[in-house]
Amino acid sequence: MTKKFVSVSLIALAASACATVDDAPMATASATAQLPTEEAFEPAPLDALIAEVSVPYDKFTLDNGLTVIVHEDRKAPVVAVSVWYDVGSKHEPAGKTGFAHLFEHLMFNGTENAPADWFEYIQQVGGTAVNGTTNPDRTNYFQTVPTAALDRTLMLESDRMGHLLGAVTQEKLDNQRGVVQNEKRQGDNQPYGLLRYEIFENLFPQGHRYHHSTIGSMADLDAASMEDVRTWFTDHYGPNNAVLVLAGDIDTATAREKVQKWFGDIEAGPEVNDPDVVIPTLAADKDKTTTDQISTTRLYRMWAVPGMTSPEAVPMNLASSVLGGLSSSRLDNALVRGDAVAVSVSSFNYTLEDAGVFIVQADVKPGVDPAVTAARLDEEIARFIAEGPTEDELARARTTTMSGVIRGLESVGGFGGKAPQLAEGELYTGDPAYIKTELQRMADATPAQVRELSQKWLSRPVFRLTMAPGERTEGGENRGGAFKAATDGPASVADIAQANYCAADYCDLSGIATFSQADRDTLPDVGTITELEFPDIERATLSNGMEVYFARRDAVPTVTVRVQFDAGRAAETRNTYGTQALLQEAMDEGTETLDSTELAIAKERLGAFISYGYDSDFTDFTLGALSPNLAPSLELLSDYIRNPALEQAEIDRVRGQLLNRLDSELKDPNSIANRAAREIIYGDHPYGLPASGLGTPEVLNGLSRDDLLAFHQRWYRPDTAKVFVVGDTTLGEVTNLLEQSFGDWTAPQTAPPQRRYDAELPEPQQRIVLIDRPNSPQSVILGARVLDRRGTDDLVPLSAANEAIGGGFLSRINMNLRETKGWSYGSRAGIGTALDWVYYGVQAPVQADRTGDAIAEIRREYDEFLTTRGVQPNELERTVNSNTRDLPGQFETADAVLGGIVNIVNYERPDDYYETLADRYRGFDQASLDAVARQDLQESGIVYVVVGDADVVEPQLEALGLPVEVRQAPGN
Repeated sequence: MTKKFVSVSLIALAASACATVDDAPMATASATAQLPTEEAFEPAPLDALIAEVSVPYDKFTLDNGLTVIVHEDRKAPVVAVSVWYDVGSKHEPAGKTGFAHLFEHLMFNGTENAPADWFEYIQQVGGTAVNGTTNPDRTNYFQTVPTAALDRTLMLESDRMGHLLGAVTQEKLDNQRGVVQNEKRQGDNQPYGLLRYEIFENLFPQGHRYHHSTIGSMADLDAASMEDVRTWFTDHYGPNNAVLVLAGDIDTATAREKVQKWFGDIEAGPEVNDPDVVIPTLAADKDKTTTDQISTTRLYRMWAVPGMTSPEAVPMNLASSVLGGLSSSRLDNALVRGDAVAVSVSSFNYTLEDAGVFIVQADVKPGVDPAVTAARLDEEIARFIAEGPTEDELARARTTTMSGVIRGLESVGGFGGKAPQLAEGELYTGDPAYIKTELQRMADATPAQVRELSQKWLSRPVFRLTMAPGERTEGGENRGGAFKAATDGPASVADIAQANYCAADYCDLSGIATFSQADRDTLPDVGTITELEFPDIERATLSNGMEVYFARRDAVPTVTVRVQFDAGRAAETRNTYGTQALLQEAMDEGTETLDSTELAIAKERLGAFISYGYDSDFTDFTLGALSPNLAPSLELLSDYIRNPALEQAEIDRVRGQLLNRLDSELKDPNSIANRAAREIIYGDHPYGLPASGLGTPEVLNGLSRDDLLAFHQRWYRPDTAKVFVVGDTTLGEVTNLLEQSFGDWTAPQTAPPQRRYDAELPEPQQRIVLIDRPNSPQSVILGARVLDRRGTDDLVPLSAANEAIGGGFLSRINMNLRETKGWSYGSRAGIGTALDWVYYGVQAPVQADRTGDAIAEIRREYDEFLTTRGVQPNELERTVNSNTRDLPGQFETADAVLGGIVNIVNYERPDDYYETLADRYRGFDQASLDAVARQDLQESGIVYVVVGDADVVEPQLEALGLPVEVRQAPGN
């Protein structure tokens, strides 16, 4: 389950800055190009975009108070099932911080009529996007399932609403307490991991319901009792305190019948009253400085502001976008592109139900006095408060926001799709279509209104937090609690429950009474699952030879275009590594016709994003465009790829940003482990280079503009490029537009370059490499080995075999370390994808005092799996059912389809590859999977990298019987 310390509304999230972008070979721009300047192109009007956001629904309420919302979307044979309860950490009484989130975990551990782990049932039916989250205001549970599995899913959801307590034991409580405490350690162990405590403890006074962290304190988690479990459930998990959304392949009449059958027998619980929450104002400016294992000083400015239900929230979202969210934001232009006193800046408006947090942050440029950056930061904030945004800035913020909203609503479920939007609107405002209200407020917002509200809320006393590099003086062990009622009141969950029940004339604490109408003795059958119909892949070739692969998806008016080159990390060496990273960052800072700010404005005006990236073998540039704006968006992409300006000043500026990023990477425990493991198992092979794209400061500092130009000309060229397109267009239309924007791009006369796959791999030598990172409450264990397999090989049987030992939540390693031992928040193992040698890795973040025990358990699990206890019948059944039934849900969105086409083309699969997978999985048996596992997954080839506190960890490793090599963490 995922725990977020704040809830970000879709509007706030979409208004935040988007990552962008990349480049291609030096060539002349198309003569027909008409770049999207304000004068040359008029984007689709905002009203037209808002009209595209339509989520029609029906709403009804059962006699027991359960509110049900139904949205019909027949594009795929799946239904999103989302249940939101009006209970979060703000409902926790004194001494019980973290309990709402702890209870969320318990809800996944089985019910009276379905005693197994929740994921066992949902994986069996082919569920996707399965999770649960808790924030200060609410707890939600969601999954997207095949239509044929809806009855079983509703039975399971209703069972944990009405039939939970008989299945909760002290053992389960103790186990999940340990899991949550390791989730807390895992978050605390990251750079800036203590920020979540600083925000709420300083902006919201003690006694305020938002003062404490949702993760809670260790002491309060330790104190949680079975009595607390019982009273928390009876007090908050009644149907009258919940919203159920069904979105997808279903109609209202069918939904009503099914929901009544499965939820109608659950008695209403007591009336639950939300606590009063006010928006506090600090008595005076507050300043605090902390130290952490971070790369550079980070400055924060924070204010408590209105929550999402306030009419003032959306204008404040727009203010945060203009100030520091857009790529062309005020702060970017002034502090990063202008005076260059910061390497990065941003602003966010996190909106909870009853209040929000407006955050501005700036990472100080190395070598600059933090006081100088702080002064400029405060000056620009004050300037914005005084002036407000221009109409053009607001227009770009609106279009960028709308683009994100439209893309998010393509999915019926998950974190940002239709179901959660409907549920959030209903739970917080009583209006499932509240998103339309937010969008109308956005359309109606004026520069004067945004200025006035910025003055109202940001002119109040500010919390100024400075996080500077250094040793932590305080960990998170004693943080996250400290809630104390401002006035005398009930002191425990039981007391709170008693007070609420009696107020409702219902003082029975024995539990929520139910009467049974539905048969819960057996799980409902799963009907016939609709087989995947992967879209047809259409093909075309531009006049210059660039191959185009296309699939039509028209659920939302967007188009995704990926231009891919044969390059990746295999195009670099250890002595040049970082060239591509620096090149791509510099490409995002302007073309020959648009400077850095103009390029950012062009994207924002179109509601387009351009992202760049590369893996081991391929480099790609991806455009996300609104369909009405596709033509100018493709012209922009072409200019971006083909004609980067690569101004020396911009190169030097982004070099500084990458050096700062590299420094951050060398302080992050997961990155440290990944860098070390890759080099150990791959040596000088290009796959041994860090996945981040960054090598060393020496290489980055030594790269010249000529180096970048040479790489661009050598590797980004049309004869090594492919174009993948999925969305609301046609092959004919997009081919014509691509011909106009890319068709005149000709390849150099030189032969295409070849990626570097000829390096010899190191001889495997099993050992433990311990990297000392002092004061780490958790150790990161990363075991890795190179397999005798290529990416174009048939890896499906090996992947299927691995599911039993490490490939998912229910795998043996995760269930052991997380669910049985409670030492870890989560552990996984899997196969890395690549054209050349693929690798196998197992990762387990564990509490520091159990590092040695965890490695011993991992080794024992592999030994048993590969000798005496191979794939078991239940594991085979789960693997087959999960991987056959979840295929339609995997390809619900256009981006997922695009990823599938890319895999088909890159790894030389037939066009019907995904449509044949179901039959392939049905053909597996235990013997065949055991054979492939015993061939490829021998633990004796695994090297274990451990990043943790050597003083704590090293003594634990002596009994493991493996050589131990101790290294210092980078920078220590």
